[in-house]
Order: sequence, then C-alpha cells, then structure tokens
Amino acid sequence: MTSPDPRPTRLPRRLPAVEETSAGGVVIDVQDGAARIAVIARRNRAGRVEWCLPKGHMEPGESLPETAAREVAEETGIIGRVIESLGTIDYWFSTPDRRIHKVVHHFLLEATGGELSIDGDPDAEAIDVAWVALDEVHEHLTFPNERRIAQAAWERLAGSA
Repeated sequence: MTSPDPRPTRLPRRLPAVEETSAGGVVIDVQDGAARIAVIARRNRAGRVEWCLPKGHMEPGESLPETAAREVAEETGIIGRVIESLGTIDYWFSTPDRRIHKVVHHFLLEATGGELSIDGDPDAEAIDVAWVALDEVHEHLTFPNERRIAQAAWERLAGSA
C-alpha cells in the first residue's frame, strides 16, 4: 500500500497579463507600374529569421497613424504618408515573467521619400529590409495574419475593397 504524497499540491503560477498597442503598416511604392512594399527581417526568440511588416510601440502623445508612419520610417528608412487603416491583428505571447496581449493596427502608406535602410531602427530589431512586389509578398511574409493585411492593401489598391 502506498502512502499519500506528503507534499502539498502546488497550483501552477499564473503570469500577469499586460496589454500592448502597436502600429505599423504596408508602405507602397510604385515602380514601372508595379506596386511594391517594404518588409523587414528580424530574428525571433529561437533565432530564426522572420519576414514581417514594420511595426512598433506607440510613444506618449502619438496617434496610431503617427506611430505607423514613424515605425515604418525607423525600420525601413522609407518616409510614408498614411492613406487609410487596413485592419488590426491581435495575438498573445509569453515572456518568462508575463503574458502579453498585443494589438497591432496596420495602415496603408504611400512612400514619399527616404531610402531603404535599417540604420534608423533605434532598437536594432530589423536585420534586413527589402522591397517585395505586392503581388508576391504572400510568398515572403512569415505570418498568415500579416499576409492577410498585405492582401487587404492589394484589394484597396485594386479598388475591390
């Protein structure tokens, strides 16, 4: 006969949840009649390269469109004019000390200047940047929800949305 375990049962520790709001978007440039967008590469926590849309945290006093334009410029070097909202993505992830609910607002921006570069990224999160043809971007973006945002940009530009 086995005796019951004398150690008390310990409930799993629930990490505190934090809400984060970010903005970014699809910055469009048209060359020779073809639309292209700037995408960035970064390394995830496991060290794998992910291609994604530029985005980042709001600064105090910024509006969502202002954040999107600033983050696009910092991470891609491209200055853009916000045209309209493309939609919102939200997801959860965890760090060792908390769970984070992140809401990212994406905007369509028209490229108005600048040069493709990651040199202005203050956090040095972007490891590369590239122009990708809008009709091929779904082959390059890592995350399905960002492919959906790029598709929304395509539809808006084509006049079908």
